[in-house]
Amino acid sequence: MSTITARKRIWGWYFFDWASQPYNTLMLTFIFGPYFAQTAIAALMESGMTEPAAKAQAQAYWGYGLGGAGILIAILAPLLGAVSDSSGRRMPWIWLFSAFYVIGSGGLWWTAPQDFSVLWALVFFGVGLIGMEFATIFTNAYLPELSPDRDERGRISGSGWAFGYVGGLVALVIMLLLFQAGESGKTMIGLSPLFGLDTVTKADTRIVGPLSALWFTVFMIPFFMYIRDTPKPQVQSYRFGKGLRDLLETLRRLPRHPSLMAYLGSSMFYRDALNGMYTFGGIYALGVLNWSLMEIGIFGILAVLSGAVFCWVGGRVDRRIGPMPVIVFCCIILILTAVLIISLTPTSVMGIAVAEGSSLPDIMFYIAGAAIGAAGGTLQASSRNMLTRQGDPDRMAEAFGLYALSGKATSFLAPTLIALASDITGSQRLGITPVVGLFIIGLVLLLWVQRDGDFAK
Repeated sequence: MSTITARKRIWGWYFFDWASQPYNTLMLTFIFGPYFAQTAIAALMESGMTEPAAKAQAQAYWGYGLGGAGILIAILAPLLGAVSDSSGRRMPWIWLFSAFYVIGSGGLWWTAPQDFSVLWALVFFGVGLIGMEFATIFTNAYLPELSPDRDERGRISGSGWAFGYVGGLVALVIMLLLFQAGESGKTMIGLSPLFGLDTVTKADTRIVGPLSALWFTVFMIPFFMYIRDTPKPQVQSYRFGKGLRDLLETLRRLPRHPSLMAYLGSSMFYRDALNGMYTFGGIYALGVLNWSLMEIGIFGILAVLSGAVFCWVGGRVDRRIGPMPVIVFCCIILILTAVLIISLTPTSVMGIAVAEGSSLPDIMFYIAGAAIGAAGGTLQASSRNMLTRQGDPDRMAEAFGLYALSGKATSFLAPTLIALASDITGSQRLGITPVVGLFIIGLVLLLWVQRDGDFAK
């Protein structure tokens, strides 16, 4: 068997980002999320609800569903990370949660509007989301092994995230060119949906689930070919008891590492806010600006393209000046972007009225999408690199489990706050306001984070 070179390992690791990104791009943000909202709104209006109330309620359903999945991830992530570190084996967990990804996304084919079930749509989506999130925990834990140079990891992380964005972009373009029909019944390039998919049953949209499952299955092959576990001596099997004890001991010692604790707290809030922007961006455009799924898809192409470019650039900036300044800058950009989005209506921008039929609100939302893609992707790439500086080098899967815990312990917070704000105000636009406060809290907590962490001492 040929030797797996360092270059092959890095490229194999990159391919996880390429393979998994469609769940974020196609499913969460730009295609299935808006489709869920569109279908749920129609069902609620048929039951007698007014259109504004139905839009707010559909957004609330989506928020509560994602919040429930986030709670489950938060509970299990650090424990499974600890078990993985105790056994020295991550790959079997990646296989397991890859199956979750494929089953959950594939199951979304059965969400036709004629017999639409909010519950089953959220269950299938949640299974796939859990698979994607847990697989990410274990693949991220390989990052410190890809290079002994801590500064070089920033470039690797940024390039991997950029590569993933390109994968998401290619998948989205394929979806829009070959499958997703517009109002004319044709795709963006004037074709009938491939395979004769019926637009009446929204098969042209529902195919996004099986497409994402197939994409993941094919493009995970390089990852499984080139990534290997580094076995730990005298460890033969998984030991949940030992993993739990190790986790409890890590949590007990956490106050002794104030930089790590502050970073986990900071990233908990700003990543939750970012996920809120990703999760509700397409739904917001659908409900507030009355965009079609085709328009949301074009918006997605712009956001993903800007994300790919700026992740690549951000990785090189990270290598030069470190992840901390990159994180701070991106949070500030995202706060300003959130304020802009909240101010947009079809007839006003930043509270200033525009002429009826003006394209300025749409243009500003496109600009906001580009900013979210650029700053959001760069923020996530630098954040996972930052954790390699903050965590214990000998317990990296557990560290990323804690990172997932910090990201998911309040992952229900942004969706739930958005859901509550939508319910209370009856306004989909005002429902987005909680993300601004979450970003600000995350920025404040960064004041207690050391550049190189506690374990560098």
